[in-house]
Amino acid sequence: MDGDNDLTGNITPTLAENLIGYLRPGAPALMLTTGADGYASSAYTWLMVMDATRLRFGVDLGSSAMKNLQRTGQVSIQIIGPGEVCFLVKGKARQIKERIEAAAPVSIMLWEMEVMAAKDQSWPGVTMAALMYEWPAEKRKTMLEMEQAVYAEMRDFAS
Repeated sequence: MDGDNDLTGNITPTLAENLIGYLRPGAPALMLTTGADGYASSAYTWLMVMDATRLRFGVDLGSSAMKNLQRTGQVSIQIIGPGEVCFLVKGKARQIKERIEAAAPVSIMLWEMEVMAAKDQSWPGVTMAALMYEWPAEKRKTMLEMEQAVYAEMRDFAS
């Protein structure tokens, strides 16, 4: 493949503008960590962009993801949005808040990632369907309000 079409060369040290725009209001994503056994582990998370080099995300208290992050500090986040938004972002993470209050009664910690690499995984001409939560009809309004409160708390917390 020539340089213009080489899909292995689209890794940057900062987040792309289209990714920042998608993540600005907050979005669901997949958090990937490595277990003590060396195998990958994944978990859904809420994700918020702070700037081109920092992401914030939630981690369930007591989860394997929490233990993996505490052990290594390494995390990858898979983001799948509408259109051509498909990125794998890798970096170092640290816990910045013990609990996201808006997520109560669930115990979710707030973590922040320093971006080391962002890989655009989109394919020219291929449109992605966004990763999203589908809340039950009877809980939808309440859950969407809670989710928006979580995103606001993630964005506004001063670390």
